[in-house]
Amino acid sequence: METKRVNYAEESMSEQQRTVKRERVALTSGDVSAGQVARLRDLFPEVIVEGKIDFDKLRTTLGAAAESGPGRFHFGWAGKDDAISLLQTPSAGTLVPCPEESINFENTGNVFIEGDNLEVLKLLFKPYFGRVKLIYIDPPYNTGQDFVYPDNYADPLKAYLQLTGQVDAEGNLLTSNPETSGRYHSAWLSMMYPRLFLARQLLQEDGLICISIDDHEVHHLRILLNEVFGEENFIASVIWQKVFAPKNTAMHFSEDHDYILIYARDADTWRPSLLPRSEEALARYENPDGDPRGVWSSSDMTARNYYSDAQFEVTAPGGNVFTPSRGNYWRFNRAKFAALDKDNRIWWGNDKNSMPRFKRFLSEVREGVIPQTLWKFEDVGHTQEAKKELLEHVKYENTDNVLDTVKPTRLLKRILQIGTDPKADNLVLDFFAGSCSTAHALLALNREDGSNRRFICVQLPEPLPKPESQLKKLTDVGKERIRAVIEKFAKDAGSRLDLAGSEKPQDLGFKVFKLAKPNIEQWSQDEERDPEAYGQKLALFNDPLVTGWKPENVIWEVALREGFSLNTRFASENLANGNQVYDVADPDTGQKFMICLDDKILIDLMKHCELKADDLFVCRDTALDDSAAANLALQCRLKTI
Repeated sequence: METKRVNYAEESMSEQQRTVKRERVALTSGDVSAGQVARLRDLFPEVIVEGKIDFDKLRTTLGAAAESGPGRFHFGWAGKDDAISLLQTPSAGTLVPCPEESINFENTGNVFIEGDNLEVLKLLFKPYFGRVKLIYIDPPYNTGQDFVYPDNYADPLKAYLQLTGQVDAEGNLLTSNPETSGRYHSAWLSMMYPRLFLARQLLQEDGLICISIDDHEVHHLRILLNEVFGEENFIASVIWQKVFAPKNTAMHFSEDHDYILIYARDADTWRPSLLPRSEEALARYENPDGDPRGVWSSSDMTARNYYSDAQFEVTAPGGNVFTPSRGNYWRFNRAKFAALDKDNRIWWGNDKNSMPRFKRFLSEVREGVIPQTLWKFEDVGHTQEAKKELLEHVKYENTDNVLDTVKPTRLLKRILQIGTDPKADNLVLDFFAGSCSTAHALLALNREDGSNRRFICVQLPEPLPKPESQLKKLTDVGKERIRAVIEKFAKDAGSRLDLAGSEKPQDLGFKVFKLAKPNIEQWSQDEERDPEAYGQKLALFNDPLVTGWKPENVIWEVALREGFSLNTRFASENLANGNQVYDVADPDTGQKFMICLDDKILIDLMKHCELKADDLFVCRDTALDDSAAANLALQCRLKTI
């Protein structure tokens, strides 16, 4: 009888009760494919037939723009189809909060997530779609010694749980990828593709992604990024001089640089934030003639471009006559030249008898300088500086293989300066966080320019080659570094430069989450489609919540499934009728819902809740009888666990 009740087959139900629809809370993360189809439907509704894409209609609609045939350019590798299938498989995992490992958990907007980044990106897909301003990643370089992520296509969450010891199994997710492997490059590309695809979905329209890489995979990565982001959205390939001295032990050449590949979500929309002028650049501006318009620098007034009316003689106040050198011409015609001279915008030298130069006032030029593609270690730091920075904040003696690829904060500050707006609370994502140099740089830059950028850092809990008492995994290093940086800044809170008119204190906190198996029992699609099998499963598992579930973990899981961010907050309330409810709200988006996890929802609950037709109420399915379900469904949007 109980099984029939759960399956809405009670003979005694009223007609109204019989039509009550109990919508289920989603058991997995958002469906990437469904999102892509939805966007295609918006553009070409005529090509969607019964929920599926009719590719013949799509080709007809696109006409000549649809490329086909074996002669077209195609980038493929062994395992690409499996990588795409893995991308399209929603995550069944969840994120559990760890307040005891956090600082100011309830109020901070900074997040550190311990877990496999592909599963985490799938969980972030719905809550953070189109909300990230800047992504920076420093993935494994695939040198043959780095760890790579050979994803388990059948059950990625299980593979992660095996790695972290949360379930009993043999094997290890992390393996080396030696060059003797027949799929050396393919394995790396299969690891990168789904992560980059999801990363693009998270970017704002004016968002940017920057990726550190070396010569081993830069060419493959460039083609892969062209496929995922579109080659028209390529911005630059930056060369970073990572060492300050040549390696004389090198067999052929001393490798002195790495690359940073930069792509925009939409190159037509994205523009770089200008970099501040260096002290050296500012020193070039002087005011030797006491011009009331302020300091200025001078530039050559000739150019190699041909102007028919720019070949003439000019006479200096001291009497000397000048013409452009052979093959050059004045940048201005005679009338413009005379007007500039009259406005004291031409510098004839201290003796007023030198070759004329154009005066450019600092007050009239852009506030910053446009980024260049060559970044020298003098300006953005080098690898030795990066190692020293880390060891200043994390006491870890066994540095072998841990510090080889750490990046200096000056390098990451440069990326943050270019890719974020200091006047906005931009969100920055790093899903290969390593020792959390990005979080360190972001907190430091916020202190320097008064901004309130926020970070989400994701890192796999890789075991350290030589674990110490407090530091056994790479995630331990990252969390310890963030704590040390926050503690240092908190001691000197008065040194922060606040933005004009801003009363917002710097966010000196971070909340920790960990990837884990779900709190809600997973049902297979076959069981859901077969009422008899579904009823049998329900009879065995009357309540889908797993043994030992905690209310806060269940609430976070439901919130993620509903698209709520990791800044979501909730508060409990004991109602007069005896039920306990939680008000859940996301301050980032304004979304909210109410949830009750009691064993039974009392029929008079609605008398004590101010729920409207568009409000969402979530509860356990086993807590509802038919009358309570009918009343709730009439009053608000009802979803059950």
